[in-house]
Amino acid sequence: MTFDINSILPKLLEFGGNLLGAIIVWIVGRWAIGLAIKLLGKALKGKHFDSTVSNYITSFIAVLLQAVLIVAILGMFGINTTSFAALLAAAGVAIGAAWSGLLANFAAGLFLVLFRPFKVGDFISAGGVTGRVMEIGIFATKINTPDNIMTIVGNNKVFADNIQNYSENPYRRVDLVAQLNHSVDYREAIERLRQRIMTIPNVLNNPAPDLEILEFNLAGTVLTVRPYCNNEDYWQVYFDVNKAIKETFGEAIQLPNNIIRLIICVPRIVFE
Repeated sequence: MTFDINSILPKLLEFGGNLLGAIIVWIVGRWAIGLAIKLLGKALKGKHFDSTVSNYITSFIAVLLQAVLIVAILGMFGINTTSFAALLAAAGVAIGAAWSGLLANFAAGLFLVLFRPFKVGDFISAGGVTGRVMEIGIFATKINTPDNIMTIVGNNKVFADNIQNYSENPYRRVDLVAQLNHSVDYREAIERLRQRIMTIPNVLNNPAPDLEILEFNLAGTVLTVRPYCNNEDYWQVYFDVNKAIKETFGEAIQLPNNIIRLIICVPRIVFE
């Protein structure tokens, strides 16, 4: 079988031209999309759009424009883009059925943007992860935990689970427990500890700290110690109140042959 070089050469030149054109279109198109998304992000920021909504819009448009670019490149090779679009839609349905979890994450992401249970920068507990929200993406949410570990959680898991937003309210409560010996006067202990706690930085005067008798056990009286502070100051207040309990009782109360025993209960939820 012989090949006619004169008949093949034009087709090779045409294909080579199309390939070169496709490469140029791909490079220029990706650059143009990147520029458009950057300008769109600046425009949304200038309009004071929330960063959560802004990131979601730019991500969605970037994916849409890249799909259009691919279809345009295929058209350069003579491929029927109408048929390809129909094929792509059919493939999308098939893939969607197989990857229902991915579509669920996408739908959950839309609900997170619409209902706004939290925003970027909030400190939350959701999907079994506690930390500060760094990004709400199309399919997943990025949460940076207090021990500085970036954790990516599927939006569907976040939206389907209970969401606790610690940044929503203007202040929060620190829960500690102190146990006193039987021989300790609880009235004096409460009064001295209250005065000491009020000198700690970032402890709020309104609402005032709660110091009351929580319960009694074999060791003696159990006090609940509950100061209030802003969420950002939680750990500073937590540790300083612990120190205040130890220092106040150690200085104010002398017990023969006994030492006040303190039991500090860690809150059920980890706070920042």
